Amino acid sequence: MVPDPEIPVINIVELGIVREAKIINENSCEVIITPTYSACPAMFTIEEDIIKIMKENGWNAKVVTKMFPIWTTDWLTDEAREKLRVYGITPPEKGADEHHIGKPKKCPRCGSMNSKQISRFGSTLCKASYQCLDCLEPFDYFKCH
Repeated sequence: MVPDPEIPVINIVELGIVREAKIINENSCEVIITPTYSACPAMFTIEEDIIKIMKENGWNAKVVTKMFPIWTTDWLTDEAREKLRVYGITPPEKGADEHHIGKPKKCPRCGSMNSKQISRFGSTLCKASYQCLDCLEPFDYFKCH
């Protein structure tokens, strides 16, 4: 599995970046990916990692990036959501939309909803920075789109 370069506790399949994989012939395949953000700086690394791991397993891989349908956090698996939480990143609720940004989020450390947004952008473009007002710990919230 190819880990996400920015969040190594989850892989790109769990994250929903890999949309499809097709066998072209006996040793060639095509992997279709969709970025979490159109300007995601990790996509080049992800493409290289896919090609490398496929080659190590005897496949010549072509990676195709498709921007439509637009990636959504609804594509995150339940396992990925839990891995994010354990890692210290609050995952988005299923079906959440951009109107959830700025509203209190559940602290992944103590479970309190008493939190505030510090910045709309966190450690990466796909996250916002929050602080728990009970345990005072900062945390990232994986933005919904």
